[in-house]
Amino acid sequence: MASETTFEQLFRSATESALHLEMRDGYMRAEPGFVAWTQGRIEVDDPESVWWRNLVRTSVARGVHVRRARIVSEPLSDYTQYEYDITEQHNIAAGEVVRWLPRRGATPLLLPANDFWLFDGKTLLVNHFTGNGDWTDTEQVTDPIVVRQCAEAFAHVWSLAEPHSQYRRS
Repeated sequence: MASETTFEQLFRSATESALHLEMRDGYMRAEPGFVAWTQGRIEVDDPESVWWRNLVRTSVARGVHVRRARIVSEPLSDYTQYEYDITEQHNIAAGEVVRWLPRRGATPLLLPANDFWLFDGKTLLVNHFTGNGDWTDTEQVTDPIVVRQCAEAFAHVWSLAEPHSQYRRS
């Protein structure tokens, strides 16, 4: 049985797009950047953040459109507030385009149960988390029906979401 391609391999091999749908109100609360933020500091130069920005920058430089849509509860949880506070320096500075959709605006949408990355409209990398937001594993999906459904869900969210520069958190 062949092993699955890693996230980094999928990202580096993308030629057109890398789309990310986030729907949780909190993730990995022990990560150093979030811990620093809870202590009043914004740190985006830790090794993981630098690695991420370099990965996105090199992908964008070769023509890959990197888009991230976040469905969020309002008022924002502490974690999504942290994400909001670092988005300009961390995501947008690297070349990502980020949009926000208040959860209330997602009511008419049919959405997958899990966050995911979609690479070039062909390979879906589904992220699995515990109830507390700790990452557990990923699942790679290439079934064209599932990929199409997730691509359509992302497109619907994207069409309703507000660009980061226009989103006013409540």
